[in-house]
Amino acid sequence: MTGHEVDLGAALRHLRVLPLGTDGVLIETDGLDESLALFGALLAQPVAGILDVVPAARSVAVRFLPTLLPIASLMSVLRSLPTSRDAATQGRLVEIPVEYDGEDLAEVARLSGLSIDEVVDRHAGATYTVAFTGFAPGFAYLTGGDPSLAVPRRATPRTSVPAGAVAMAGEFTGVYPRESPGGWQLLGHTDVALWDLAERVPALLQPGMRVRFVDVTERRASPEEAAYPEHGTVASPHGRAHEHGHEHEHEHQSAGPGPGPGPAARPRPRPDRALVVTTPGPFSILEDLGRPGRSGLGVSRSGAMDHRALREANRLVGAATGSAALELAYGGLEATARGDLVLAVAGAPVPLTVHGASGVRHAVPGAAFAVDDGEVLVVGAPPRGVYSYLAVRGGWEAESVLDSASGDVLARIGPGRLAAGDELGVGRAWSESVAASAHDAQRSVSAPDEVTLLDVVLGPRDDWFTPEALERLTGQRFTVTAQSNRIGLRLAGEHPLERAVEHELPSEATVSGALQVPPDGQPVLFMADHPVTGGYPVVACVVGDQLDRAAQVPVGASVRFRVVPGPDLGAGRRGGRRDARVDERAADERGVEQ
Repeated sequence: MTGHEVDLGAALRHLRVLPLGTDGVLIETDGLDESLALFGALLAQPVAGILDVVPAARSVAVRFLPTLLPIASLMSVLRSLPTSRDAATQGRLVEIPVEYDGEDLAEVARLSGLSIDEVVDRHAGATYTVAFTGFAPGFAYLTGGDPSLAVPRRATPRTSVPAGAVAMAGEFTGVYPRESPGGWQLLGHTDVALWDLAERVPALLQPGMRVRFVDVTERRASPEEAAYPEHGTVASPHGRAHEHGHEHEHEHQSAGPGPGPGPAARPRPRPDRALVVTTPGPFSILEDLGRPGRSGLGVSRSGAMDHRALREANRLVGAATGSAALELAYGGLEATARGDLVLAVAGAPVPLTVHGASGVRHAVPGAAFAVDDGEVLVVGAPPRGVYSYLAVRGGWEAESVLDSASGDVLARIGPGRLAAGDELGVGRAWSESVAASAHDAQRSVSAPDEVTLLDVVLGPRDDWFTPEALERLTGQRFTVTAQSNRIGLRLAGEHPLERAVEHELPSEATVSGALQVPPDGQPVLFMADHPVTGGYPVVACVVGDQLDRAAQVPVGASVRFRVVPGPDLGAGRRGGRRDARVDERAADERGVEQ
């Protein structure tokens, strides 16, 4: 992809703007050049109220604050963009060694009508361009491959794809930087690090760079070949890229423990006050309100699954409401206090007992309580709900990664999952007075036998589904399955949601609350650690202020969906869905100020 101008003025006159929940829109474009030009123009003209801009193959997603930037004002911003913009410029070449031993090589050969050797030769023979990033930190969408290898995604995504997997789907090729779920066809693997927080620039691949895969399946390159490549940059399997004939010296930054085993992964001085973990419970991790605005790096917001409960736990101990708290999934924590601590729990109503020399006493969620030096806190399993939040007066000590102490299980950024033997140090942050009890703090937590009603806004891809599927979306219950986690709630309905459009959807931005539907027709409700982009259509998005309620639906319980109006995108309709054209004539019809 070489640098050239895109006529944004002409493009904006026929773009469609589709709803992406109540605080986002998806702007369709005719192709990647328009997407990158629109993305660049929005970044070059910062606007108060725009939270995030995510480009993709044929779309640009914009998240905004409706109270600060009404939808009509956002349309005016789009119409005021420059009439022309460079799409992209050609970047340096990076060569990545690949062992072509993927599980899906034979399937790709069958789908393309080629032999396995021909698949490998054509994949390794192309020069790719980094079109955009997303899905996960360090994941780059590469275009420019052989058209004969444009095969569809797997019908059912894998729940785990190993780090370094080289894969393809449709017109794109990519390398999974971390172990994560994925539905792309696996061709091979590489040992090259695509994402490294110890580097000044964590992502190896940036938009505009060129990439070539080097087949090392049968033999490794000699030291002389590795040191003196014919073209550009070679990615070393033992680290990051180095230039022709000599290595780069990178500046290092302190960016947190990354994918370590838990909050105690990096040696630190022994804290004076701490909780020493004996039993961590099914899944416990430190979370705050997350890291918004990082989608362009492939980093989701992450943060607490239930924001309201996290804020409430912190309020009870007098801490700043956005401070990090220990998120407990289904309780189960046992830990010993070092020093005298003031704690509080909000969210799912777990049983709380404190064991000490004088016996056992009970505490209750929704009220602050004291734990003296040497006493043991035991957190039981909640009778309803999923997530509880344990806050401490003074705050938990946690390293900040990209301006947040949240652990992201998909990106493996920030603190890891709590383990036995970890010590949660207590800080000395300024605190207000301990707050009054709030025994109604669990009012939105679901019981296992309850059906939780969630409001949704249709779109952006509801017209990819049959009318029967849209009726089934609201007309049946969906059960939360055991495969659910912080990335998303995997739902199962009696009747799958059938698609009316069968061809592949170019990867585009996703958001927390998106109901993405893979080919099996069973929706996945994306939650805090969701991928930034995805290639399955999103039929609807849960209203943002109901995500806390969705997070507290336990495995085995059911949800139902109710459609509510989304943002007013104009009077035009296409395919039974509201849309808007960003042109002056449509604006005049709506009375929008130019």
